[in-house]
This record gives sequence, C-alpha cells and structure tokens, in this order.
Amino acid sequence: MKLRRSRTAKRGRIEIIPMIDVMFFLLVTFMLTSLSMQRLDAIRLTLPQGHAEALASDQPLTLAIARDGHIEINRQRVTLDQIAATIRRLVGPQGNVVIAADEAAANGIVVQAMLRAREGGAEHFLVAVQRDQ
Repeated sequence: MKLRRSRTAKRGRIEIIPMIDVMFFLLVTFMLTSLSMQRLDAIRLTLPQGHAEALASDQPLTLAIARDGHIEINRQRVTLDQIAATIRRLVGPQGNVVIAADEAAANGIVVQAMLRAREGGAEHFLVAVQRDQ
C-alpha cells in the first residue's frame, strides 16, 4: 500500500480587497459625519465690500437680514415683532449687536430691525462687511 505524501503547508495571505472595502467605508462615514456637523440652513448673505477691523474674541449678537426680508438673531429665525423680546433675552453686558444685512435688502426693514433691537436693549451696532481682496 502506497501512502500519500502530506501536502506542504501554504503561507497565509493578506487579502487586500476586504481591507480596501473597510477603508472606503471609513472614508464615507467620516465624510457624512463632517457634513452633518455643518449648519446648512443658514441664510445666505452677500455682504457689502469695505474695510473693517476684526472683532474681539467675545462675540456679540448677530442680527442677519436677508434680501427677501427674513430675519435671524444668532441663526434663530424671528419676525420683526419678536426682535425686541429676543434681544432683551440674549443681549450681553455691552449691548453690542452686529448687523449682517444683505446688500440687496431693503433699507426700511434694516432700519426697523435696528429700532426694534434698540427697544430690546441693544446699545451699539456694528455693521458686518466683506473685506476687500
């Protein structure tokens, strides 16, 4: 009777295809996570051009007015009648409010928003501009 020779042991291989799949999955996960951290529902504004110094580290309230008349205070949508109450609740000790109005926004609504903010306790207004390149 003839006995078979035992097979020679094969060396293990590292499969590259599953590793590529895992890396692709991680890449997609990190991309989607970073996109979910972005605030995509903010108002898009086209600020007027100008020269301005950078603000100090303590950020004042931001009163944003879009060209279609939508108003936001610190990314919270408000109406013209709610501005005074919201400013009264959120204004800091210095009473600084940054006005970020779109350059195509009607001047009347910007002035009305500033007057309502003044009723709410805002003392100083800063106008946001886009720096010249």
